[in-house]
Amino acid sequence: MAIPDFQSFLKPVLALVAERRWQARELIGRLADDLGLTADERAQLLPSGTQSVLANRVHWAVTYLVQAGLIRRPARGECEITEAGRALLAEAPQALSVAELARRYPSLQAFRERRRDNAAAPEKPAQPGSPAAEANGASTPDDLIERAVAYIEQKVRAELRERLLEQPPEFFERVVIDLLLAMGYGSSAEEAAEQLGRTGDGGVDGVIREDRLGLDVLYIQAKRYRDQPVTVDQVRSFAGALQDKGARKGVLITASRFTDDAIAFAARQQQLRIVLVDGNELTRLMLRHDIGVRPARTIVLKKLDLDYFEPEEGA
Repeated sequence: MAIPDFQSFLKPVLALVAERRWQARELIGRLADDLGLTADERAQLLPSGTQSVLANRVHWAVTYLVQAGLIRRPARGECEITEAGRALLAEAPQALSVAELARRYPSLQAFRERRRDNAAAPEKPAQPGSPAAEANGASTPDDLIERAVAYIEQKVRAELRERLLEQPPEFFERVVIDLLLAMGYGSSAEEAAEQLGRTGDGGVDGVIREDRLGLDVLYIQAKRYRDQPVTVDQVRSFAGALQDKGARKGVLITASRFTDDAIAFAARQQQLRIVLVDGNELTRLMLRHDIGVRPARTIVLKKLDLDYFEPEEGA
């Protein structure tokens, strides 16, 4: 099942801390058990890889409940209910939401306003899927950051592909060289440049030595298509060229896409290892390895240093 949004944890968290004082790790584990989450779902990480999705959403549910004065943190990593929290539970609400709690508890509303101090209201309706369009949903601040990064990367990747298609075929081959070198294939740019670009060589566009002695080689075919997909016949032809050369592996890269039959054919090969890289994967790899892009700015996110506030032993 999908892990619920953080607002869905507000009432369950409040109900559990009404039973006793909880350690954060125990609370997260109990909620996971109550939801029947699998091991994979419990281990699912945020795109940043810094925290599990479950822990992040429970953390923000606890944070909002604390800001509302419904629970408190009596010690590091612990939480327990307050009298205000018990009073709210006595009303037997079916569910809780941040908006509803903010209307009832001024301290939470003040917390929300502090968070929005630097966020200007959009002058026009946000585009679907944009970070602004998600801002009114049940998202944690970490969710919004991850979505903002993904949204920006999606736009950059679309621009990358258009730029690739505007350039001559030789430039596309240069991109392939730079990318493969950045990924650790080939011993030098000069050697790779000598090999790639020799078209008409039995269905292979280039060869890159993966070591200086040439004991292992990677055969490449690059197709700079805009809308035309790469067909199974073209992949089969590439496989035949690899077999003729006694090769064991090859990469077929395109700026467009592959047909389903082409993908299935490549996957069925047992003697050959053929990797298909379509336009979507190509731009993802270019972004990951800084090919054709550069950092625009660096934002450092900080969190509370709990050790700083802990008294030293013997103090």
